[in-house]
Amino acid sequence: MKKFRRISVAIAIILVGVIAAIYMNKPKAVDNSTESAISNEKVTSTDESTENTIPKKDLTFAVLGDVHGNLPSFQDAIEDLHNINPRMDLLVLNGDTVDQGKEESYVSIKDAISKNKNLLPKTIIKNIGNHEFYDYEAGSNSPEQVKTFINRYLEFAGEEKVYHDKWINDYHFISLGSEDGNSKTTDSVRAFISDIQQKWLKEKLSENYQKGKPIFVFLHQHLNDGNTGWIGVEQSKEVRKILSKYPEVILFTSHTHSDLNNSSILFKQPFTMIHTGAVSYTIVYDDKSDGGRRREPYIKGLYVEVDGNKVVVNGRDIKEKKWIFNKEISMQ
Repeated sequence: MKKFRRISVAIAIILVGVIAAIYMNKPKAVDNSTESAISNEKVTSTDESTENTIPKKDLTFAVLGDVHGNLPSFQDAIEDLHNINPRMDLLVLNGDTVDQGKEESYVSIKDAISKNKNLLPKTIIKNIGNHEFYDYEAGSNSPEQVKTFINRYLEFAGEEKVYHDKWINDYHFISLGSEDGNSKTTDSVRAFISDIQQKWLKEKLSENYQKGKPIFVFLHQHLNDGNTGWIGVEQSKEVRKILSKYPEVILFTSHTHSDLNNSSILFKQPFTMIHTGAVSYTIVYDDKSDGGRRREPYIKGLYVEVDGNKVVVNGRDIKEKKWIFNKEISMQ
């Protein structure tokens, strides 16, 4: 009888062990809900452990154009970029951040930035566009009104002039900006770049210049190339001539609301020109639509990685949370 009991206990122990082994080796669920930035590896959060998986770069930044005070789309962009890289060095808002240059427009966008300070980089460069000169109810601006609009922008941007520069992680960021807008002297869409600003640009481009090292230049309006059908900068020829002496320049422009795609980067102009896409809406050309084009509520922007003299520009579809293109810019 005792022998039978010993055998029964032994069998029971073996069964418990088998059941425990089966449970411990049961496959666990894997969370594949969030993509990492460029490598398409899968991550589950953006906490400190996830940050440590992001490859270390000398500089990372994002560029968003034409927010136009569209706060829901701006919020989507802020959250998506933070998920891509919580340690991003800076964000550039490349003009038309507000839809009108009225005080209440700036209050709204400043509130959005303040509310998201934990999701945004500490450094935000805020450039001027053409809508910063707008008040839809006021019509054409007088010289005094132009000054008022500029002063509102300067207070928002924390700058002394509409053109300004910063050194970030030993890389030069140069912002150009229109000194007039929506007035009798400059129309509602073009940028006016004075001789004084052009001289300043020459000085800044030569400041601590190193052959082969990228220089990041920003201007809301595009330089005319004969293919856009409309003028972006009155002094396009002069600005292009200045930039052409520096093949290291990467010029980021917005303004046109054109779609962000593989043709958004033009190499060897002799510098590089990049269209940033738009946050508020995209204009899609379509023969079947009224006027040959239509507006789409796309949310698009750029995420840029810099290692030494190597620059990789990534086009981002923020709404769909997917990459559009990934292009390396050679500084040779």
